[in-house]
Amino acid sequence: MLFRERKRWIIGLPWTFTVYSCDGKVLLVDMGLFNKKEEEIRLYRILDIDYSASFIQRIFGIGTIHLHTSDKTAKDYDLINVKNAKEIKNVLSDAIEKSRREARVSAREFMTEDTDNVEDGDFPL
Repeated sequence: MLFRERKRWIIGLPWTFTVYSCDGKVLLVDMGLFNKKEEEIRLYRILDIDYSASFIQRIFGIGTIHLHTSDKTAKDYDLINVKNAKEIKNVLSDAIEKSRREARVSAREFMTEDTDNVEDGDFPL
């Protein structure tokens, strides 16, 4: 497990039911208490990763990580109010590059116009 972090309130308290975790191959977002929902984003599908933190977020040591992906259900995804967001962004960025090397894909392969006919793991080399 590379990281496991809970979404926090704006004041930095982890009293939410959203957990972000990454095992090196996929990013999992587990949401909800009574009605559970889990989203999975394969790391090699993440095209770009950004970090931002408002003044209030910086005061409480949290930030937001914005992911641009080629995933059909989560084109742009935000990991909101994460503690140590800058460090997690760096860990995630390294894991993304490692996952791309292992899957033998590169970002330029996601830039094609015809991505509707490409299935998971079926990328031209």
